[in-house]
Amino acid sequence: QVHLVESGGGLVQAGDSLRLSCAASGDTICISDMGWYRQAPGKERELVATVGSGGATFYVDSVKGRFTISRDNARYTVSLQMNSLKPEDTAVYYCHSEGCGYNFWGRGTQVTVSS
Repeated sequence: QVHLVESGGGLVQAGDSLRLSCAASGDTICISDMGWYRQAPGKERELVATVGSGGATFYVDSVKGRFTISRDNARYTVSLQMNSLKPEDTAVYYCHSEGCGYNFWGRGTQVTVSS
């Protein structure tokens, strides 16, 4: 079992920045890919960005050039630097990891961007 705990959400204005962090504990040997998903009210959860254990990254088109994902393999953490935030970025952001055949999720952190 892997436990993921997010931090760093909040209320900001359009154009501002936020940094989300996620710390993993438990069976961390299982962790391979790590990433962030988000779910806005009334919408399905969507992938935002992922980073592999070797550092390869993926971003959904809507955040390319604005968000940067990074991870610290020694500390089992993953971060999401979010710049130039837009109201449409408002959502609950969930940390995710996969490994040993399982998917693990954090409880989520709210990000609200006002116009």
